[in-house]
Amino acid sequence: MSSLQDKVIAITGAGSGIALELARLTASRGAKLALCDINQEGLDRIVSELRASGTEVVGTRVNVASNEEVDNWTNATVKHFGRLDGAANVAGVEGKSQINANLADTQNDNWDFVLSVNLTGLMYCVRSQIRVMEAGASIVNAASVAGMFGRAGICAYSVSKHGVVGLTKTVAKEVGSKGIRVNAVAPGPIETPMLARVLDNMKDITEKKFTDAYASLPIQRKGQAIEIANMFAFLLSDESSYMTGVIVPVDGGLAA
Repeated sequence: MSSLQDKVIAITGAGSGIALELARLTASRGAKLALCDINQEGLDRIVSELRASGTEVVGTRVNVASNEEVDNWTNATVKHFGRLDGAANVAGVEGKSQINANLADTQNDNWDFVLSVNLTGLMYCVRSQIRVMEAGASIVNAASVAGMFGRAGICAYSVSKHGVVGLTKTVAKEVGSKGIRVNAVAPGPIETPMLARVLDNMKDITEKKFTDAYASLPIQRKGQAIEIANMFAFLLSDESSYMTGVIVPVDGGLAA
């Protein structure tokens, strides 16, 4: 089990899904946590839960699409804890005015919204983090198998995750000489609130059809959030000290 004892870890999107499970997992392994989410209610719940278990944790409502809010959060984290050892940039959206759309049907406001959070917002986070991190630090970004190959019907989302892959590989080369590692996890179909919303908006695709579409997976089921959190925790820990610029699929074999 990878130890994160006394490491200061920042996690975006911690109010739900994968980031919520990651907050619990890193806390159980001894990390001190700076959590953020735009969802105040979800954020307050996980902060209260972790404080009750003895974790040193602070929570801040942050819209990652605002570089000012991101910079203020990162600087406040360093001021509070004295340093930043690791960051998991998990916050993401599937859409706003629409969720499922090919490019021909993609609305401008939806494209702008998805890219502003999933790519530009993640860039704001990484940029602010590498400015304050020191040798030995680790950044792990949330990509997707949709960022490793084209996915018809979710154009804006897929493009945003392709951007995360490119950003991760590029920044890894920029900061490697400083001893800072940058990797990404590419989840497949994971049982999270986001996936539930996507399925709810697929009016012509039932849960059975979705399951049938993944029947060819070597592991014939959807994944669990904790299974993705485990990989994030490994990449944040010193056990992955010789890994950087890597995109790790955790997808039941979908990208194999």
